[in-house]
Amino acid sequence: MSDKPSEDSSSTPEVPDDVWEQFARANEKEAPKEPSARARLVTERLRQQESRGESPEAWRAGPPVLERKRGRRVWAVLGLLLALVVVVVALKPSLVPGLGGGSSDSSAGAPLPEETAAPTAPPSSAAPATPTLDDPFAGSPAKRWADGAAGILAPKAEAVGGRSKADVAQALQLTRKLLISSNLDPATLRGERPETALNILDPKQQDVLSGLRAALSKPDEKHDPLAMFSRFDPDEVRPVGDVVKVRGRMTFEAGEGAAVAVHADYTFVYPVVRTDGSPEVTRTIVRRVLDVELSDPAKYDITPGKLTVLRHDRDAGNSACDVHDGWFHPQFPSDAPTSAPPSGPTSDPYDRSKDIGQGKDCGTVSRV
Repeated sequence: MSDKPSEDSSSTPEVPDDVWEQFARANEKEAPKEPSARARLVTERLRQQESRGESPEAWRAGPPVLERKRGRRVWAVLGLLLALVVVVVALKPSLVPGLGGGSSDSSAGAPLPEETAAPTAPPSSAAPATPTLDDPFAGSPAKRWADGAAGILAPKAEAVGGRSKADVAQALQLTRKLLISSNLDPATLRGERPETALNILDPKQQDVLSGLRAALSKPDEKHDPLAMFSRFDPDEVRPVGDVVKVRGRMTFEAGEGAAVAVHADYTFVYPVVRTDGSPEVTRTIVRRVLDVELSDPAKYDITPGKLTVLRHDRDAGNSACDVHDGWFHPQFPSDAPTSAPPSGPTSDPYDRSKDIGQGKDCGTVSRV
């Protein structure tokens, strides 16, 4: 019996074998395939999350979520910067033009850097301001100077003139100690004997040491302790606070023979008030130039570790002239004239660009 239908049993034309095979292959490709086990698990999990009202994982959100996070970070940074600006302006309104309370006092700026060379001009004038108990350096260029011993810095020591780095360091530190004891020690300022300073000086230099001791014991025109030491009569004035403003520099070089020569040039600003209870504040400005040497005891008849003084000069701004009692006498704005007008020229006590006048002229100061 034949597998093909007979011509008598159907009116459908006979289909060739190769056509049947193509039709079978096409139907096989288009027939739906059963999902894999992993696909069924993922589909079921998503269906369950959707029925519970849960959102898909964050990775399905794609770039829009990342953009939103990026935007939030930008706004957070901008908000922090704005908050910092508000804090700075609140603490220092003078940094913003028009918010400084109307004051343009240049003395209120940042501290000056260390002086490393001789100035070429006097410091610029500060806005006029009256010194007070709370602000004794108001209106003074010294307001930006260093406080006390912080203003006396020794340079980095190096070997020089056959002397070692250690010898140079010793000379610099002794000079610094001498300046501090002579001009900043509260005991020295109120008139006590400056033993620390005296012990730094070589006892074999009799002319200098004996002259200073005589000046401290019985001051007069020829024996003036103010030539080396700053002193204020405690019965007349007292310091305002515990800060003395200081500016200057120290240098060194090889001295004659085997010596380390140190040169110091410093200005000290002392705010004071009367002891009678008046709140009026004034300032005395003292500039000192000091040249000392530390010699080699193996070559010279000197005391090891002691300084030899070659020069000690000073200028004092705002102190009574022609008074030789061993004290600085600050003049207050409200003081009535008690003597003849000053005979010397007008000078700026803050001007460190000129050579020191050695205190010989009794003149007028242009500012205090």
